[in-house]
Amino acid sequence: MLEAEEHEARRPLGITLLTGLYLFFFLVSASTFGNPFPFLGVVYQATAAKALVFFDSLICVYLFIGIMKRQLLTWYLLIVYNLFEIINTIVNLSFIKPAEIEKIAGMPVDPNALLTNNIAAALAILLLTQYIYRQKVHFTNAQKYLF
Repeated sequence: MLEAEEHEARRPLGITLLTGLYLFFFLVSASTFGNPFPFLGVVYQATAAKALVFFDSLICVYLFIGIMKRQLLTWYLLIVYNLFEIINTIVNLSFIKPAEIEKIAGMPVDPNALLTNNIAAALAILLLTQYIYRQKVHFTNAQKYLF
């Protein structure tokens, strides 16, 4: 029985790396504060963009802490959040034209590179979600709240 408790207390390397990845996602999200923010086919600026970045950062912090605590609810939220990010990427690619991005950025944007980079990012998130889906067994904390 002692062996089972020790095994349960150990954090698998994959979960540790996943925790670090979502900390990185938080830092990336927070670093975009004050910049235009594409969300569901519209590029938001000023206060609206700041609010969206703030809420995205809060979600990333919640996910980071939830992974650290191996909360089962966080496992579900990770999958939903990642799938929403993929949908958001597809909608943004469909409705935000490269000319609009060029206007905001003030520099030329290669439409092919934009498409390739966004599809690659969406595929990476999809693969990450598949990995998270397989790790449900490690999310053993059934509490509803983080604190």
